[in-house]
Amino acid sequence: MSSLLVFPGQGAQQPGMLQRLPAHTLSEASDVLGEDVLLLDCAEALQSTRAVQLCLLIAGVAASRQLAMAPDYVAGLSIGAYPAAVVAGALEFSDALQLVSLRGELMQRAYPQGYGMTAIIGLDLATVEGLLAQVHSVDTPVYLANINADNQLVIAGSEGAMKAVAELARACGAGLAKRLAVSVPSHCPLLDAPAKTLAEAFAKVPLQTPRIGYLSGSRARPVARVDALRDDLAFNMCRVVDWRGTVQSAYERGVRLQIELPPGAVLTGLARRVFEQGTVMAFDGARLDTLQALMREEGSRQS
Repeated sequence: MSSLLVFPGQGAQQPGMLQRLPAHTLSEASDVLGEDVLLLDCAEALQSTRAVQLCLLIAGVAASRQLAMAPDYVAGLSIGAYPAAVVAGALEFSDALQLVSLRGELMQRAYPQGYGMTAIIGLDLATVEGLLAQVHSVDTPVYLANINADNQLVIAGSEGAMKAVAELARACGAGLAKRLAVSVPSHCPLLDAPAKTLAEAFAKVPLQTPRIGYLSGSRARPVARVDALRDDLAFNMCRVVDWRGTVQSAYERGVRLQIELPPGAVLTGLARRVFEQGTVMAFDGARLDTLQALMREEGSRQS
C-alpha cells in the first residue's frame, strides 16, 4: 500500500491561511521574495492571482514540513503542482517561489478582468462539452478546464460565455453552476501565451529527478524525466486538469492513504468517490500525530 499527498488549486484559498503555519517557512519565503508573505493572505490581498498562488505554494510546503514524513506519491491541482514538485525534491522552494510569483503576474496581466472559471455539478462530460460547443466563439470564448469527478466539471472563459453555459446547464438539470473565486481563465488555450513566457523562465531553473512519485494533474500519470516535469509545470496553466484521472491513477498504483495539504478539504471530498478502500483525510482539522501514524502504518504495510 502507498500514500499520496495532494495539494489544492486556486479557489481553495482562505484569508489567514498562513497565520497558523511555522514561522521559519514563512520567514524563508519572505526573504526570497523580499516582502512579508503574511501580508498576502488577507481578504483584500487575495483578490490578486499572484498572492493566491504564492499563499497556496507556501501553505503546502510549510504543512508538508510539519508532517515531516515522505509519502510515496505527490500530486497537485494546477498551482498545487508546484508545492508537489518541491516536496518531491524536484524543485527548490526558493525557485518555486520566484516562478509562482511570475506565474501569477503573467496570468493576472493577461486577463485582469472579465474572465474566470465556473464549476458545473450534476452533468456528465459529454453534456457539458455539448453546451460549450453551443456557446463558444471568438467573441464568447469558453472551454472545458477541469475534470474533477464524473459529474463535477469546471469551465473557463469570458464572463458572458460562462453565464450562458451556466444557464444552459441549469436547464439541463445541473445541480449547481457556480462562479469560482478565480479571476483568470485557467486550463484552456486562453493562457497559451503566458505559459510560453513562463516556460522561458523555467529554462533557466535547475530541476532534479523527483525522489518520490510525482503524478501530473493534467496527464494523470507519473512524470519522472526532468524535461517532461519542466514542461508539465510550465504549461499546466493552459492544459485541462484531469483530477479524476489523477486520483484514479494513484488508486490503481496501490495508494490507500491520501492526505490533502492546506488549505481546505475540497480534494478530500473528490477522492472519496474513487477510494473504495483506504483512508482519505485533510491536514486541516486533523491531529498531526494522527496523520503521521497513518503514514507510518501505510509504510509498514508496504514493507
